[in-house]
Amino acid sequence: MKKAHCTAIVLAAGSGKRMNSATAKQYIVLEGKPIIWYSLQAVEQSAVIEDCILVASPDDITYVQEEIVNKYGFRKVKAVIGGGKERYDSVHNGLQAVKELLPTSKYVFIHDGARPFLTEKILLDTYRAVVEHNACVAAVPVKDTIKISDEDGFIAQTPNRNMVWAVQTPQVFERTLITRSYEKLIAEIEELQKQGVAVTDDTFVAQRYEEVPVKLVESSYENIKITTPEDLKIAAGFLQK
Repeated sequence: MKKAHCTAIVLAAGSGKRMNSATAKQYIVLEGKPIIWYSLQAVEQSAVIEDCILVASPDDITYVQEEIVNKYGFRKVKAVIGGGKERYDSVHNGLQAVKELLPTSKYVFIHDGARPFLTEKILLDTYRAVVEHNACVAAVPVKDTIKISDEDGFIAQTPNRNMVWAVQTPQVFERTLITRSYEKLIAEIEELQKQGVAVTDDTFVAQRYEEVPVKLVESSYENIKITTPEDLKIAAGFLQK
């Protein structure tokens, strides 16, 4: 079977708020390279991904184009576009860019630019799963016992640990399915906000609007998202080993 056209949407529009940094976390230097470099390098070298849309803060587009894409020669990045206020706005913008610029793309891999340890195995495993199921997500079984609290901070439930997974990215979908889902989300987002509905990730959107089963694909515990200063130390350790 001929391999389908796959596009990565790499999200780099976040801030450094929890990093206590004036620099957005994806541009912080990690072992000589900005954090976003590692995800883009994985995409650039991958046999799974044909091209990439990079979503940055509107104020950072010129910087990202010149100091990341051009400087490091990322040829698969076909456009650097502006993100939105929330993650779901940025994903929606990325999907619209794929729809307009890369209409032959069959599957989209939505990945957080602050997850530098994306591997070819993760990309290949999720590709195989999305071809079979139309929707999948990289994830790992949790190691700790998880507790669900009540409103007062007391334990209310203890879910079976064997059934609990920590979800990562990439989250991978048949393109038209996830594009439709996000278009429906954006159309009613104000009402959802009034209801207090939290849009947690892309699988939430796909399941809410397309009722599609999402396959969990076992990933790597090293596929961490860099969010706090402690995460930087862990990431540096991974790179130095």
